[in-house]
Amino acid sequence: MVANVVVLVLIAHEKKFGAVSHPLPLRVYWAVDFVLVCLFAATAIARLVSSSESVDLNMKMDDIFSFVSFPLYVFLLVVAVKGSSGINLVAEEDLDENSRPKVDERTTADSDVSGYASASLLSRAVWHWMNPILSKGYKSPLKMDEVPLLPPDHQARDLAFTGFLALVRLAVMYVGPVLIQSFISFTSGDRSNLYQGFYLILILLIAKVVEVLSSHQFNFLSQKLGMLMRSVLMTGIYKKGLRLSCSSRQDHGVGQIVNYMAVDCQQLADLVYQLHTLWLMPFQVGLALLLIYVYVGVSAVVSLAAVVGVMFLTLSITRKNNSYQFNVMMSRDGRMKATTELLNNMRVIKFQAWEDHFYKKIQAAREKEYSWLSKFMYLISGNLILLWSVPILIAALTFGIATLMKVPLDAGTVFTTTSVFKILQEPIQSFPQTLISISQAIISLGRLDRYLTSSELEDNNVEREEGCDGAIAVEVKEGTFAWEDQGGQHVLTDINFEVKKGELAAIVGMVGSGKSSLLASVLGELHKTSGKRSENVALTLVVARKQRIQLARAVYQDCDIYLLDDIFSAVDAHTGTEIFKECIRGALKDKTILLVTIKLISFTMQILYCSSHEKLFHLFLIFGDQVMRDGKIVQSGKYNELRDSDLDFSALVAAHETSMELVETNPAVSSVNVKQAPESPHKQVQDQSKTGRARVNLMVNQGNPSLMWLSQMSSDYWLAYQTSDERNFVASLFIGIYTAIAVVSCVFMAIRSVLVAFLGLKTAQSFFNQILNSVLHAPMSFFDTTPSGRILSRASSDQVNIDILIPLFLSITIVMYFSLFGILVITCQYAWPTVFIIVPLIWLNIWYQGYYIASARELTRLDQITKAPIIHNFSETISGVMTIRSFRKQDKFFHGNIDRVDTNLRMSFHNSASNEWLGFRLEMIGSFVLCIATVFLILLPSTIVKPEYVGLSLSYGLPLNSVLYWTIYLGSVLENRMVSVERIKQFINIPSEAAWRKPDSPPSPDWPNRGEIEIKNLQVRYRHNTPLVLKGISLTINGGEKIGVVGRTGSGKSTLIQVFFRLLEPYAGTIIVDGIDICKLGLHDLRSRFGIIPQEPVLFEGTVRSNIDPLGLYSDDEIWKSLERCQLKEVVSAKPEKLDSSVVDSGDNWSVGQRQLLCLGRVMLKRSKILFMDEATASVDSQTDAVIQKIIRQDFSACTIITIAHRIPTVIDCDRVLVIDNGWAKEFDAPGRLLERPSLFGALVQEYANRSSGL
Repeated sequence: MVANVVVLVLIAHEKKFGAVSHPLPLRVYWAVDFVLVCLFAATAIARLVSSSESVDLNMKMDDIFSFVSFPLYVFLLVVAVKGSSGINLVAEEDLDENSRPKVDERTTADSDVSGYASASLLSRAVWHWMNPILSKGYKSPLKMDEVPLLPPDHQARDLAFTGFLALVRLAVMYVGPVLIQSFISFTSGDRSNLYQGFYLILILLIAKVVEVLSSHQFNFLSQKLGMLMRSVLMTGIYKKGLRLSCSSRQDHGVGQIVNYMAVDCQQLADLVYQLHTLWLMPFQVGLALLLIYVYVGVSAVVSLAAVVGVMFLTLSITRKNNSYQFNVMMSRDGRMKATTELLNNMRVIKFQAWEDHFYKKIQAAREKEYSWLSKFMYLISGNLILLWSVPILIAALTFGIATLMKVPLDAGTVFTTTSVFKILQEPIQSFPQTLISISQAIISLGRLDRYLTSSELEDNNVEREEGCDGAIAVEVKEGTFAWEDQGGQHVLTDINFEVKKGELAAIVGMVGSGKSSLLASVLGELHKTSGKRSENVALTLVVARKQRIQLARAVYQDCDIYLLDDIFSAVDAHTGTEIFKECIRGALKDKTILLVTIKLISFTMQILYCSSHEKLFHLFLIFGDQVMRDGKIVQSGKYNELRDSDLDFSALVAAHETSMELVETNPAVSSVNVKQAPESPHKQVQDQSKTGRARVNLMVNQGNPSLMWLSQMSSDYWLAYQTSDERNFVASLFIGIYTAIAVVSCVFMAIRSVLVAFLGLKTAQSFFNQILNSVLHAPMSFFDTTPSGRILSRASSDQVNIDILIPLFLSITIVMYFSLFGILVITCQYAWPTVFIIVPLIWLNIWYQGYYIASARELTRLDQITKAPIIHNFSETISGVMTIRSFRKQDKFFHGNIDRVDTNLRMSFHNSASNEWLGFRLEMIGSFVLCIATVFLILLPSTIVKPEYVGLSLSYGLPLNSVLYWTIYLGSVLENRMVSVERIKQFINIPSEAAWRKPDSPPSPDWPNRGEIEIKNLQVRYRHNTPLVLKGISLTINGGEKIGVVGRTGSGKSTLIQVFFRLLEPYAGTIIVDGIDICKLGLHDLRSRFGIIPQEPVLFEGTVRSNIDPLGLYSDDEIWKSLERCQLKEVVSAKPEKLDSSVVDSGDNWSVGQRQLLCLGRVMLKRSKILFMDEATASVDSQTDAVIQKIIRQDFSACTIITIAHRIPTVIDCDRVLVIDNGWAKEFDAPGRLLERPSLFGALVQEYANRSSGL
């Protein structure tokens, strides 16, 4: 007593003295106390079980004290092992302004930090710290900012402690079955000494309390460590993505990396729990077999042989499942890659009416995945049939051998043995799942290892000297570069040049000559085979491509060196001139600039604004034996020097001047000010987070588990009936009927398991087909406003839930409800007063479930919602990693990813804690109900409750706490998993665009045969609540006419083309093509008859053949002719694989110009009567542009061509020109007539001519 008082005083002073851990002598004292109490409790149990004579009252009191104090000393042992006092210190004198806790260094005093941080050991043990957030969630749906921040001690240091908790649980879980014999002996003997019965009940209660505490703490800490592992892996994957080389990025597509984050990281996180299950299994099985040996003797050898046989059979099944699982994941990667490609290029796919082709492509990948998934699920069903049948079959075999060996089978022996068999069912059932999880984790680990060990950019590729006073800004000496890290073809050879500080250097050349590759080599993005690259910077490198917003972002950085890649290709002459004046020679006047361009007009501007010291570099590919090979700088120097030479640059200038001869301006051309129309913004569609229950009609008939349940209960009733003292035991009859019941039960199990797998697979495939159809039929506005990451998350993790987890959870949940019902029926049948607490018990459980699910449902939903931004952000990062690296913003993006992962981790942490909060309380309720029922069993006379039925009731009642918890918990988990169904249904119900085909009004096979177009009062808006973009255009185009469409950026030119293809539906007005209103046609009937070369050249992963002829409609000869006409025959024929040459994801192994030429080749094969060109030559040089225009005039001479272009030479020879200004058709006439009078077109021509001539 004195020692305990001293301990209390010592603990009270720990906070005063700031002790962060308990003193070592105190921890040793608690450990020794635990050992002593264990000895006292063991002697008390021995005395209780073996002593038939009266025990001294003082001894009884000591025994009771030992039982009561045992949980306290278990708790003190836990405190002694951990050592922490729960006190966190922050020394004020050690904190200056730079070392104050930031967001990631939170103190426990912060009001928005989780209560777990400052909770006492008792509060952590019973999850009392979760009450505030659950109370808030019960009153109103939780919001993201209401979920507390992570505690500061959320770290991986509890692995050994979780192992200790698992051992404690293992030690106490067999106490209940051992006590059955004692209870039966007590109820069948003299009941005058009720103290003995209450001893038994007290021991049972203590064992159950310790079991509940240890099991749920083990679950929580294991999940906590798993979440940390997942977060670390996701962070590592993102960090690796920032450093991947070009070839590594091609090896790992975005879709595959989505699976790395969404699936593989979770597989490894689950490994934490499964590892403990693996090493505990031999101890659990061994202890169970030892107890069986104690009760039925050498018959346990049969049980041992059966268990070993099942283990080996399970191992062989698991090995097979391992290969199936690997193939499922690999085929899922292929499906995700195809899905990613579909989403990234949906606009082109809709223009070309290729939805059916990509539907078949994704369905082919899904069918391969579904084939392996079916094998995987059916094999799991076979595994479950085997494992669920094992306990009853082993029991029948063991009892049969025991009867042959004349082992007496009384009620105590039989029900103790069957209870042990039921416990033995847990490791046997979990063992294959553990092996499956470990095998999945090993596969995931191998996949992640391959990704994380992929080649990275070499830091020493570029020598960067910051703060250097030298005159040279960029220098490359004898450089040879390749995109591939090993064995790749050189794209740049023998590169030598230098750019001085403040110079403007232009890089020009033919399509595919290597201009963009040169910029990439300067950035260090290419593999350096030989040579030296050096840069003298004070800040960072910047690259901008095409979009003006990116150029503005680059200028904002205020760097020393700017790399600009074709920034004038997608703007009109006026906008390009302003950009050059105000930006290139304005804000960036004193900066070093490397400018890649395919427009020679930019050079003449430099005559006006550039000094005589500036150089121009001309880069293109050398011709040798009709093969285009290594990129080299063939000329460099000042503009006048290069122009006066008779070499390649002068040839390009001549080509440009030839095109300019078409632009003969009239002196009367007037300058007209034109306002730029603001573009109508799209409102982004948010990822909906509906509150309330996920009401889903999942069409999965789980079979009727009542037959299986009734057969199992029949076997236990038969055991009780045959072991009654009033019955004459007949061994053959006993074993015969028991075996027959066992066989029937196994048959019902088999039928039900196969049915679950079959119907689950059918349901999953139905959901997949529905969402795929829905997404393919969605209007283009859906893809413009919905990030691809949201769709990909549904196609990956949500589809996995529906494929595998939901059918299994639904099946097990139904079985658990029947099991709970059976336990309550048998308990109330024999301990009939228990029926009076059943109604309050049901009400309490329903209330707890409702109280819990209100918060858990929202936490699960928030968990899912916060995962999507991680995936979407990573997808965007991989796509723009070159820009990120050029800005030197890797750290900023990396920490942004950490913030997203941390937000998701907050939701996962509190979701896991809420699960254990519920489980602890439900299992404690179940334990108390069991003990109350046991009190009635020992109080009721033996004439009412016979001893054999006491054993039956206890064998069913012992798992009540866990069955009660798992029933409620699995039901809640199932509802939470149903969020995936809800999320997929959200995208199944997307409003669809118009029908692809209309059987009642198909166009004639040769429509359109003339190419006549009539537009009447065409009005278009992006959405019903946005301003008109096209405000009433009316015009007529004759068949075969060549129409040029010009106008300022944002005037509505590209919108007009989208209306022709009905990517945007007219708000008012009509478009008549050869006498047919296009709005009355099916979309595929319409789009498949038109040809288009879009502004952005899009290639798909595959081959040259599959890109130029995706539908496989043309012969090789036709394809080669098309390639010849679009100037790519020599490039393709130079490759070893010819038409089967590889095209990687997004066509990254082809230059932008070559991609555009391949897109031109597609149209040439199609030979449509009406052709649309939307800035189709923006990415090619003037010479190539002239060649393309000549080819189009020759090949499409009889076709109607509508061309949108910023280059005036592209449209100057058209039959008529349409000038669109602010959504109105301001002018529509022949170019010559428009130039004869003051006109908007004349102003555009004048601007273009001024910019090109420098006047």
